[in-house]
Amino acid sequence: MVKISTLELENVKRIKAVSLAPAESGLTVIGGDNGQGKTSVLDAIAWALGGEKFKPSNPQREGSVIPPHLRVTLSNGLVVERKGESGSLKVTDPDGRKGGQQLLNEFVEQLALNLPKFIEATPKAKAETLLKIIGVGDKLRALDMQIEQRYNQRTEIGRIAQQKHKYADELPVHTNAPAEEISISELIRRQQAILAKNGENQRLRHNHEICEQELSRAQQAYELAAEVLAKARQDAETARKSAEDLQDQSTAEIEQSIADIDIINRKVRENASRERAEQDAAELDAQYAEITETIENLREERTNLLKNADLPLAGLSVEDGELVYNGAKWDCMSGAEQLKIATAIVRKLNPECGFVLMDKLEQMDAKTLAEFGNWLEQEGLQVIATRVSTGDECSIIIEDGLAKTITQPSQTWTKGVF
Repeated sequence: MVKISTLELENVKRIKAVSLAPAESGLTVIGGDNGQGKTSVLDAIAWALGGEKFKPSNPQREGSVIPPHLRVTLSNGLVVERKGESGSLKVTDPDGRKGGQQLLNEFVEQLALNLPKFIEATPKAKAETLLKIIGVGDKLRALDMQIEQRYNQRTEIGRIAQQKHKYADELPVHTNAPAEEISISELIRRQQAILAKNGENQRLRHNHEICEQELSRAQQAYELAAEVLAKARQDAETARKSAEDLQDQSTAEIEQSIADIDIINRKVRENASRERAEQDAAELDAQYAEITETIENLREERTNLLKNADLPLAGLSVEDGELVYNGAKWDCMSGAEQLKIATAIVRKLNPECGFVLMDKLEQMDAKTLAEFGNWLEQEGLQVIATRVSTGDECSIIIEDGLAKTITQPSQTWTKGVF
């Protein structure tokens, strides 16, 4: 992991002359008031190591007749020098390798020189950067696409199911209606059968009348035809009994059914429609539940994919195409958290690059600054940062383009105090 060992800068932007030996790991804070040249130090380092794309539009300090001179010594032994407004490059390698800017590009991560480029990127671009370095981007995008498709499918099924439920609830329930529609032809057939039976009854009654007449005639001729009289009496008796046992059936119920058939059949159809709607809704509810289970399984697979990935920072993940840290999206993170995440991701982009330049660190309070510095030391990372401050947290203070000597309080011994 390559870090910055020393740097010497002259006549670059606001800088007159600054030399610095940053801490090998942890935080090196360049302090000072506004407009004194703090950011110029970072810009000069970026130009020295990043090349033409980081060259300031006016690199030479205003009012200076001496051209810019930048010298950066790296922990791998390389000495990088740029001179003049054109920034001619000289890279001295103790191993004798040559290559100039191409050699530097092997271990200098571009975002380490320009952290705002990552911080100001869109949420999607930040997430894409993370997925790229942990190597699960394609698979995660495929899972996200499946989840989105299933979610849309479930939403549509849920909408249709709600419509079916609503339609079924709006239909009346006819508990007294038959299960199937009534056929008017069947009612007419039954009516005709009853009428035919009644006609037969009428015929039998008429037959009884004839027998009675014959009996009367037989009685008149009794003396002449005793046998005929006896038979006539027998027939009359039989006919009488048959007539007494007969009962006419009423067609009133069928006639009423014929009159009510439209109402009854409407009730049957409504009951059938309600039943079909409830069946459809039940089937859609089952599909909805099945798709919900599929979505949950896909989400679990997605979570496990990220959980098992080599993430640059614990608690960091990607949800809905955005970076999430400890459950919070980028716009809900503190400025300190954003810087920490950006630093971790930049380090992961190029593990050979052991340093990051960071501007405007005043957004961190003293406690957060100390915690950030401790984390950097644990990770073995070197951060050179600026901060509008002249406090004890500053490693160096820039005043009017020069490095101001920081005098530490002298240690005095007092009797009885250790």
